[in-house]
Amino acid sequence: MNPIYSSIFIANVEIGTHYYWSIGELTLHGQVLLVSWIVIGILLLFSYLGANNPKHVPESWQNFMEATIEFTKDIAQNQLGKNAYLTWLPFVSTLFLFIFGCNWIGAIIPWKLIKLPEGELAAPTNDINTTVALALLTSVTYFYAGLRKK
Repeated sequence: MNPIYSSIFIANVEIGTHYYWSIGELTLHGQVLLVSWIVIGILLLFSYLGANNPKHVPESWQNFMEATIEFTKDIAQNQLGKNAYLTWLPFVSTLFLFIFGCNWIGAIIPWKLIKLPEGELAAPTNDINTTVALALLTSVTYFYAGLRKK
């Protein structure tokens, strides 16, 4: 094939490089998995600090977590109604906090300073695979809720 024509085809274009992990037959995007687990670890740490040793008058981390849950509760209540929001509050809160944490960890931390053999660390929501997985999870949950209500 003529080299001029082969350079036109989009199938030959690779956008960015990725750091892959191979576990048996399974191949994973290492940088997305690593940063996702960092976000999950931070969320678990905040949850532990906010729920450990609760008091009637909240202080520091408990106050932060109560404000966060109150914020997501308002979102769920406004969208789902007063009768149905409590069932879906854990799902809505978890999804909101994960996406919020992924976006902010990508904006705050200078990931380019950490060198990998290939690719670079970035926000997990920067990868289309994470976005599609979250969209599919939400769609399946939405259909499940609709069928369950009927």
